[in-house]
Amino acid sequence: MSAAFEELDYRHTPIGAISLRRRHEPRLGVEVYEIKLDDAFLMSSLFTASEIALAELALDYHGGTGLDVVVGGLGLGYTAVAALDHRALRELLVVEFLAPVIAWHRHGLLPLGARLAGDPRCRLVCGDFFALASAADGFDPATPGRRFDAILVDIDHAPGDLLDARSAAFYGPDGLARLARHLAPGGVFGLWSNEPPDAVFTARLGSVFADARAAPVTFDNPYQDRPVTQTVYLARHSAG
Repeated sequence: MSAAFEELDYRHTPIGAISLRRRHEPRLGVEVYEIKLDDAFLMSSLFTASEIALAELALDYHGGTGLDVVVGGLGLGYTAVAALDHRALRELLVVEFLAPVIAWHRHGLLPLGARLAGDPRCRLVCGDFFALASAADGFDPATPGRRFDAILVDIDHAPGDLLDARSAAFYGPDGLARLARHLAPGGVFGLWSNEPPDAVFTARLGSVFADARAAPVTFDNPYQDRPVTQTVYLARHSAG
């Protein structure tokens, strides 16, 4: 067992101070990894059901095989690993804005790092997902204009609860339409949210994409002794 609490790294970034912490949770008998941005918790290894569901639900929703996938937001790596584990995946590109997060995975500070850094199907790219989503060249620096079968995003807390105000335009109709240009025909957009389903946002997706739905993901919170519901939004690009 490691120490009761360790701060594994602390860095200043363009959007605030980011830290990686590891602690022992005596109530559950597990090691917990947490990422914080300033005083806000971004991610905990205790709560990963919806991050895993983002990849599983989106790739199942697509229904095809040999899929090329983008994940926006690396975090602790659970969405990316779930995509790698999916039978339909061919290649994965993970776009992460914060260089320290990529370094944590590559240098073995996180449990899933070796898996992600060592899988030849996976590339970790340091970049601004939201800027790339609005640019004509798209996400792959090696292949400008490349289109993907699925684009999955887990960056902000929710469409109305942002880490940085500069991403607000992405969640509007024009921003979503620019994102859709990077999807292959019939491609899928998947979005994680820390909040229950929002009918207004689901309708907005439906105004841009051929089909849209909100999938609630409910799990038990051992600290609150109650179930918590988060959301995976799914939308399909037109086939033609």
